[in-house]
Amino acid sequence: MIGYRFLLPSEEEVTEASVFYEAASVGLGSDFLDDVQRVVDTLREHPELGRPVGKGLRQVLLHHFPFSLIYSTEKDAIIVVAVAHQRRRPGYWKGRSES
Repeated sequence: MIGYRFLLPSEEEVTEASVFYEAASVGLGSDFLDDVQRVVDTLREHPELGRPVGKGLRQVLLHHFPFSLIYSTEKDAIIVVAVAHQRRRPGYWKGRSES
C-alpha cells in the first residue's frame, strides 16, 4: 500500500468541514473524517480509481457526504490536492500545486 499526504489547503478544508458537521450534530464531524479516511485508504490500494479531472489529477466521491477528493498520484504516494464540496465553487482548486 502506498502512502498519502494532504496539501495544506486540503488539510484546512477537511478541518473546516468536520467542524461544520460537528456543530450541526455531535459525532457527525467524526463521521466525516472517517469517510475521508476510508476513501483515502481505498485510493492507497487502487490509485487509479478516481475519474480524471485535469492534467495529472483525479476525483473520487466520498461515500456519505457531498464532497470529493481531488488527488494526484506519485510513485509512492497519493497527494490530496483538495477536499471539495460537490456543489460549491466548482473547479476552485485548479492550479493548486505542491508548492
